[in-house]
Amino acid sequence: MSMNNKQRWMGGVVLLGGGVLLAALLLKGKDEIDVQHQQFPDSSEQVDSAEDHPNSKLNSLTVDVATEKRLLEQQRRDREKSVAEQEARAAEFLAMQQQAEADAARKAAEEYAALNAHRLGQQSSDNIPPELVEDEKTKQKRLAEDKAAAQKKLEQQKAEQQKAHASTDTAKKEAEQKAALAKKKAEEQKAAEEKRKAAEKLKAAEAQKAADKKAAEHKAEEKRKADEKHKAEEAKKKAEAEKARKLLEGDDAKQWMVQVALAANEANADAIAAKLRAKGYKVTKSPTSKGVRIMVGPSKNREAADATRKKIASDASLNMKSAWVNEWVPLDKRN
Repeated sequence: MSMNNKQRWMGGVVLLGGGVLLAALLLKGKDEIDVQHQQFPDSSEQVDSAEDHPNSKLNSLTVDVATEKRLLEQQRRDREKSVAEQEARAAEFLAMQQQAEADAARKAAEEYAALNAHRLGQQSSDNIPPELVEDEKTKQKRLAEDKAAAQKKLEQQKAEQQKAHASTDTAKKEAEQKAALAKKKAEEQKAAEEKRKAAEKLKAAEAQKAADKKAAEHKAEEKRKADEKHKAEEAKKKAEAEKARKLLEGDDAKQWMVQVALAANEANADAIAAKLRAKGYKVTKSPTSKGVRIMVGPSKNREAADATRKKIASDASLNMKSAWVNEWVPLDKRN
């Protein structure tokens, strides 16, 4: 095996190993991202599931929004961590690949220089054949292409990360809007509840006021009735005292009258009364169902009334011998 073929074979092995290592790192990073997507589903699905239940309570909505924010933040941190790990691994792989290629090139150059010096003692160890120079150019070109591919891959990952961040920000804004809407709805419900309580309190106060007014009216009515009852009792006591006083003093309500005639009508009664008044007697008329009574008096007692009766009966001009004494009570004093 010639020196150039050996160098080409070693370079191919190094490139093949580097490609396998790079592919393994990229596949591992993709698997980690898929696992993260499975563990933390997209926030839009959670938002849609929350919209499917508009009748859920405000407390549940607040808890869902808080949980969604926490999950989105955790997902963002995990993605940033995964991208940073992939970038570090890619940089480490590139450094290892460059170091391996540099070591291989250096070793090949040293072997070629030693062999050339052994064959041609006068040639310098720095004299490198054109084939090796051409291989070095090809290697540098390949390294540049690999670096460009790795850079493109990193840019794609950054673009995906930015897209994920944009999606996270959109979901976060939607969650904030929903939280603000829920807060506004809760405030409206609180205001309505306070208004209802104030109306109930006002109604209760009015009912209490009406009850107090009714109680005051009832109390006033009871007081009025009590006052009337008290006045009636006082009047009754006064009347009884007056009656007792009259009994003690002999001033009874009863009066003694001398009934002289019973006229058939009012005209006859007036004629008889005129005769008696002409004699100086005090005459009283009292209508009855049978006629009009003509009486003289009253007298203080029965004896005085009887003396008046005798005087009238003895007067021949009056012609009233049938007069008699009558115990008479005035109409205004009858029970």
